[in-house]
Amino acid sequence: MASDFERLIAEGESAPVAGWDFSWFAGRATEQRPAWGYARLIGERMAAVSSGLDIQTGGGEVLATIGQPPPRLCATESWPPNGAIATRNLAPLGCAVVQVGDDQPLPFRPASFDLITSRHPTVVLWHEISRVLRPGGTYLSQQIGVGSNRALYEYLMGPLPHPADTGVERVRQALADAGLTPVDVRHESTRVTFDDIGAVVAFLRKVIWTVPDFSVRRYRQRLSELHDQIQREGPFASSSERVLVVAEKPAQRMAPSC
Repeated sequence: MASDFERLIAEGESAPVAGWDFSWFAGRATEQRPAWGYARLIGERMAAVSSGLDIQTGGGEVLATIGQPPPRLCATESWPPNGAIATRNLAPLGCAVVQVGDDQPLPFRPASFDLITSRHPTVVLWHEISRVLRPGGTYLSQQIGVGSNRALYEYLMGPLPHPADTGVERVRQALADAGLTPVDVRHESTRVTFDDIGAVVAFLRKVIWTVPDFSVRRYRQRLSELHDQIQREGPFASSSERVLVVAEKPAQRMAPSC
């Protein structure tokens, strides 16, 4: 009979990883949400504009929660399996899903959208966002802050250099360089817990940038030690670092008449 460790590892390795649906983790892991309520914010703002774009939408799970879509709604996604899920999830909103690489230029004309949103983007092309945003338009994003899940990745990989800041100043500088005006840029640290080693494995397979070279084979010994620790001490605690970004593209000024 397989040990609890082997059983949980097998469950984690077989967990679905497409899209950003985390329902598999119910009862096995928890993540506190930032106080600003990102899903609520995009729902309110999408209902008030005529055109919106969601960048790196994943499976469209968050965008699909908006109550009232704008007349024109588009989304981009780079990974084909996610794109297929997003197309299905977002069809009721009349949303066009476009496949494009995360590091590739956005396939839209300049000044195309009143609102651009993005949750947990892996790459942010600030100048592209500025280009396709209409003057007076808004960029709204929840981004992964510096050092997110540090406790987890350092448990597996060992101590790593600590960054000098949370990422807020980097974001402010990037906005300025792209000609965007920051309205609200702030950081929040929230609690994450893993109740069993299967949840850890599934998370690291899904959120691949946490431990970029992760595989069960490579980290088997440390996973076994973490399993024993959870068995003795209870859930393993880490933290998510999140940065809210709300910025505007300055409205064009009319030239004075003669």
